[in-house]
Amino acid sequence: MSEPSDPTDPIAPRDPSDDLFDDIVDGETDRDPDLAVIEAGSRTLRAVSGPPQGDPVPSRPADPELDKALRAVETELSTRWGETKLDPSVTRIAALMDVLGEPQRAYPSIHITGTNGKTSTARMIETLLGAFELRTGRYTSPHVQTITERISLDGAPIDAERFIETYQDVKPYVELVDAREEFRLSFFEVLTGMAYAAFADAPVDAAVVEVGMGGTWDATNVIDAAVAVVTPIDLDHTDRLGSTPAEIAVEKSGIIKQGATVVLAQQPVDAAQVLLKKAVEVDATVAREGMEFGIVAREVAVGGQLLTLRGLGGEYDNVFLPLHGAHQAHNAAVALAAVEAFFGIGSDHARTLDVETVRRAFAQVASPGRLEVVRKSPTVILDAAHNPHGARATAEGISEAFGFSRLIGVVSTSADKDARGLLEAFEPIFAEVVITTNSNPRASDVDTLAALAVEVFGEDRVVVEPRLDDAIEEAITLAEEEGEYAGAGVLVTGSIFTVGDARLLLKKG
Repeated sequence: MSEPSDPTDPIAPRDPSDDLFDDIVDGETDRDPDLAVIEAGSRTLRAVSGPPQGDPVPSRPADPELDKALRAVETELSTRWGETKLDPSVTRIAALMDVLGEPQRAYPSIHITGTNGKTSTARMIETLLGAFELRTGRYTSPHVQTITERISLDGAPIDAERFIETYQDVKPYVELVDAREEFRLSFFEVLTGMAYAAFADAPVDAAVVEVGMGGTWDATNVIDAAVAVVTPIDLDHTDRLGSTPAEIAVEKSGIIKQGATVVLAQQPVDAAQVLLKKAVEVDATVAREGMEFGIVAREVAVGGQLLTLRGLGGEYDNVFLPLHGAHQAHNAAVALAAVEAFFGIGSDHARTLDVETVRRAFAQVASPGRLEVVRKSPTVILDAAHNPHGARATAEGISEAFGFSRLIGVVSTSADKDARGLLEAFEPIFAEVVITTNSNPRASDVDTLAALAVEVFGEDRVVVEPRLDDAIEEAITLAEEEGEYAGAGVLVTGSIFTVGDARLLLKKG
């Protein structure tokens, strides 16, 4: 593998509509919930300052005909198994790769699993590789707003035209595999095939691939990645992956391949034991956070945090990360170690990456929907925490980075998640919580979720607003009470779908 070269240096608010939200929700109820977050209009919200420029999340195509074509692809994909219906096997995706000519073997890969932090870590890795002049492909899931987010080239979501072309290119091969197998390829399997084909067609120098769920039988696991990354493991998808961190780690360890380097974030002891055992079995080199790499120093800074990181080859000081929370600093340490391992640092090369390039890359990192400030006066923050582990990290990050005297939560979860555990994690920081629902048909029933919230918060601290736009409006009103306007904030959380809906309500595109 070649060493990195020295790089050369070089929107308006929506119109209000009382009826559009209901019309779109009614019209979208038959769509697969994993295809797109509903583009719902909003009643007039008083937090109407414009969104920041350079939004990393793409909007729907402005061209009506192109948008129609993209929706047609989404509709076809919606006829397939969604991401919540799984057959634990890579047989079908392997068959698709075979008829496509094994595109996933045309480039080296970094494969990422774990419970929380996968997408943020993937974005950091992608940005670092790009800073060293490598052409990158990134595959992550689920999306915040638009399906095209899942496949990125050169650090930007694939455009709608290319997404459609890629689908049309692989469609005949998908149908061929469908005819041969007992079950048709699933939604996620087809998208995975599209991503691998798009990366080969680009072509990319490196692919950064996030698993959909687990590892061993995840559709992405037809790559033989030289670097396997495991972000923190905790309890999630327990009905499919196991009821303890150790059981979940068994599934996730499946991405660790013969002779690879495995980069391990800090893990529960039982999960770490499983991962280390698998590494020994396949003769993988292990890099452990807190041992071979980690965080040397961290301090809160305006707009993010300032880090000193110890990588596999040495220290990197004065690294500004424009993301909030200790968990993002840990993600940064993992991402740096993964890129060092990709370039052979720590094994073939006893040196560091160019520190100025590393600094420049981290300063450009964005992670939409992760402690993302989308409005001011009062401050409105979006975060995709959807399980207790993620919620605890978010609560700590909010407390550290924002001096709120009064914080109101807006919460909608998915019905298959540990909603009680999530609410308990947020209870210490929320003055009140507004329970609502998102556009996903799998969203928790608002009354059921409200009953749990009353048990956790007490009746006086719980408000119910079934419509998300109403819930955000109510949360803003509550945040402004008692003359605490300057120190008030709103956190919208509980699900990636909740965040996606809120983003569309509060920002254009």
